[in-house]
Amino acid sequence: MFAFLRHSLRFAHVGYVLAREGVLSRIDPGLAPPALRPLLWAAGLIARPTSADAAERLAIALGKLGPSHVKFGQFLATRPDVVGTKLARDLERLQDRMPPFPTEEAKAIVTATLDASCDSIFSEFSEPVAAASVAQVHKAVLRATGETVAVKVLRPGVRRQFRRDLDAFYGGARFAERYLPMMERLKPASVVEVLERSVTMELDLRLEAAALSEMAENTKDDPGFRLPRPDWEHSGRDVLTMEWIDGIPLTDHAALADAGLDLPALGQIVIQSFLRHAIRDGFFHADMHQGNLFADRAGNLVAIDFGIMGRIGEKERRFLAEILYGFITRDYRRVAEVHIEAGYVPARYAVDDFAQAIRAVGEPIHQRKADEISMAKLLTLLFEITELFEMKTRPELVMLQKTMVVIEGVGRTLDPKLDIWKTAEPIVRSWIERNLGPIGKLQDAGEGVSQIARAAFKVPELVTRSEQLVSQLETAASTGFQLSPGSIEAIGRAEARRARWGNAALWVIAALLAILLWKLL
Repeated sequence: MFAFLRHSLRFAHVGYVLAREGVLSRIDPGLAPPALRPLLWAAGLIARPTSADAAERLAIALGKLGPSHVKFGQFLATRPDVVGTKLARDLERLQDRMPPFPTEEAKAIVTATLDASCDSIFSEFSEPVAAASVAQVHKAVLRATGETVAVKVLRPGVRRQFRRDLDAFYGGARFAERYLPMMERLKPASVVEVLERSVTMELDLRLEAAALSEMAENTKDDPGFRLPRPDWEHSGRDVLTMEWIDGIPLTDHAALADAGLDLPALGQIVIQSFLRHAIRDGFFHADMHQGNLFADRAGNLVAIDFGIMGRIGEKERRFLAEILYGFITRDYRRVAEVHIEAGYVPARYAVDDFAQAIRAVGEPIHQRKADEISMAKLLTLLFEITELFEMKTRPELVMLQKTMVVIEGVGRTLDPKLDIWKTAEPIVRSWIERNLGPIGKLQDAGEGVSQIARAAFKVPELVTRSEQLVSQLETAASTGFQLSPGSIEAIGRAEARRARWGNAALWVIAALLAILLWKLL
């Protein structure tokens, strides 16, 4: 009961901040459930006058609510299927920048994590060079080797704050699923669950080091792409030390040109590197915006900040490669077949009907000039069409599509005339030939034999467990499932107590709403 009241007060605070900054005023009352329309009207009355645009007002509101809300906003920017295209576009502009915490606190965290004083490890340790919701970064010099490194330090108390706010997010999601039928399809509790997994990875910097290490291993032979080396000896749960990247930010086009770097070639590297990671490895940087990308003096693309990563399985990689290649070659029937074979679209739909709908997406794109074609927009339109054929939301594919939007944007800032199809075609074709050609079929056959062999070893165990299960079912069928009198009595007491607390909670919420409306009016 107390947790319920605590969450209710927190929701009221969040609602007040969003209303005060004018965020709720952007919601069309006609699209909201009738029960919420009076609250939207009241929110408009308390919105403060401002000349800021919608995205800036949203950024201000989330910044006031704290780091976890900023992170939640960034996460929702990858889910236009949940928040809508307009709000997702506003959230894209949300920068994960927070005031830094004192350097002395960062040094204390380094000392506690690495079990040695910060000054004994680093001969130099700068003030923060970047600060975000989860951690901040310092430039330092290793005392033992003289190497310049980047030291990422987790914010003090950030785990406790995220845990508290995640509980509130879960409470809001369950409320929405229960009382707003329109939200059932979007499964908000599942959305929060994905956010929780993502945040859990970010809150342990050893896992970020592992992600960096895995991607470095995957990409060690990739042309034009490299990653900073993690320093495992000087990393732990709250501290990540890695090679310092002395590169040129991809946002500084003038400096890139002055260094003699080929901007159009860099644009191609951005697109092709991302497609290799996604299609070949199934593991990609999901926050690959310009602020996380640099170019070194040799013209290599260097990525940093591996807190948000995307992972897709073999089935999703094959799906992505085949539909992209199908659009490149205008084989719309194959694109339709891939959707049905993957189980994304029910088999009861005719392939030819589905292919006709996909043609409506592909043909207009092929009529455009190369520099006007957007692969990300194509996937967005494709997902809209597939909704008509009952394709359910696939969060991993939505994250991939949203990352592709960002990647395309980066590539086109470097080369406004970048031909996305021509750039993507060799990467996609190579994967198709390797995995779906004769070599791929032989590998699939070998994997199938291995799976059969593994299953054969488990047969005796399965037979034994089946016999035990049958015996238990026969006993239950003859005697029934018994509950002790004490269990029945305890269930009755719990139900009565739940009903009393539920009624009391409803009266408290009603009273709070009445007080809020009285103050507003």
